[in-house]
Amino acid sequence: MSGIFFFNNGDTFRGYPEHPAERNILNQNQLNNLIKLGEGFTTEFKRSGTRSIGRELCAFANATGGSILIGVADTGEIIGVDDHNKLKSEIQSIARSVDPPLIVDVNSVSDVLVISIPAQNSKPYSFAGKFYLRDGASSQQMSRDEIREFFFKEGVIHYDETPCDSFKFDQDITPECWERFSSRANIPTDMDPVTALENLHLIKESKMTQAGAWLLADDITRYNISGNVSCALFMGNDKVRILDRKDFSSDVYTMIDSVMEYILSKINTELIIKQVRREERPELPEEALREAVVNALVHRDYRSTANVQVYIFQNRIEIVSPGSLPAGMTVEDLGKKSIPRNPLLFSILYRMNAVEHIGSGINRIKKACSDYGVDAPDMQVDESWVTLVFNRPSAKTEPTEQVTEQVTEQVTEQVEKLIKTLGKNTLPGVELMLMLGLKHRPTFLYNYLQPALNAGMIEMTNPNKPTSQSQKYRLTKKGIAYLKKTQH
Repeated sequence: MSGIFFFNNGDTFRGYPEHPAERNILNQNQLNNLIKLGEGFTTEFKRSGTRSIGRELCAFANATGGSILIGVADTGEIIGVDDHNKLKSEIQSIARSVDPPLIVDVNSVSDVLVISIPAQNSKPYSFAGKFYLRDGASSQQMSRDEIREFFFKEGVIHYDETPCDSFKFDQDITPECWERFSSRANIPTDMDPVTALENLHLIKESKMTQAGAWLLADDITRYNISGNVSCALFMGNDKVRILDRKDFSSDVYTMIDSVMEYILSKINTELIIKQVRREERPELPEEALREAVVNALVHRDYRSTANVQVYIFQNRIEIVSPGSLPAGMTVEDLGKKSIPRNPLLFSILYRMNAVEHIGSGINRIKKACSDYGVDAPDMQVDESWVTLVFNRPSAKTEPTEQVTEQVTEQVTEQVEKLIKTLGKNTLPGVELMLMLGLKHRPTFLYNYLQPALNAGMIEMTNPNKPTSQSQKYRLTKKGIAYLKKTQH
């Protein structure tokens, strides 16, 4: 058997081993098994000749690769072909004419000529100026929209670099938005805005790019209807009852800060008392949460009609980003390599010190969680979403009646305030909320009452009927001991 291996530049290499076992060439038994499976996404039968081979090679190259068996009828009957050397020469010429030239392996197995097309790294491929893709068991020419979608999916075109036709320079670059952007991006004060934006590649061919619009926006939804972030606080661990919701739709940089402020305002904060000094410590590391929010906004698919979503439950926080991993990336690659979906947006946010080096996000999150003593988030990836799930350590806290005599005691600032307000009284929730100066019941329930109950600092007078209208609350022994300590 002889083999021909084609490089991207069209050169051939004939110095590899000729033995089938060394080159993993199909033997007769393997060929028979392949034929038994029939034609499909990765296998094509041809009775004879090289007619339409160019489009077939192109289609397989644009998909996941495959095999073309010349000398096999559609029914799977082996017919065989003559003059293999002539066919190999023709296939060589056709493979070279694909743009860019293809990597294929051509071998003879008895009377059948087997063309193997490995997975390619230079997509997209075209033949005679047209683009083809495998569709089930056939090869189809792609439409204009399909070509465009394919280019985006493979990272050949980056959406953040395309023009934003709805951006109007005379209306949308206001002094306020320019001052905000230029100070963050360290642009000299005496530089003309258009010149600066062109040098940063945010303006191309006299048009603002999508990335430029998102970074200069007063309201990103004017240019991308789903570019905003939706945050929601839920009671319990499901989405049955929502306590609070807020949408953020300013520029990308500002949204990062706004979303972080929202998250930190809704999770528990430990007040660590060390002698006369007090430190506030969120239950989850701020650095890890911020990195997750940044990743969700920077690496999301902005062509999706869905937006970034942040869900805060009693036991976890979910940060959900539309779009799966970019082409060429797998879950196993995370933390090892990175292929940015929006490289222009990333580069400007890097200039603004909003992001770190490319590819470091996941590792930074894991390290921040490890240093903080909490679990690293779970990552869930499917064809439409990437979700990071942070388990809240406060959900694992078990109430205890044992009171430590150490100097250091950890409770949230809200729980301490509730303990001092309740004192020796036994009060209903409504009255206690008013004494705390709170008007928003979900805030009282989620940030004060429930954490105090979970920590074993207070208890219900009627625990068997937690929703009773006559329900009241009082300090436990642990709560009383803590109150006495804070009064010294």
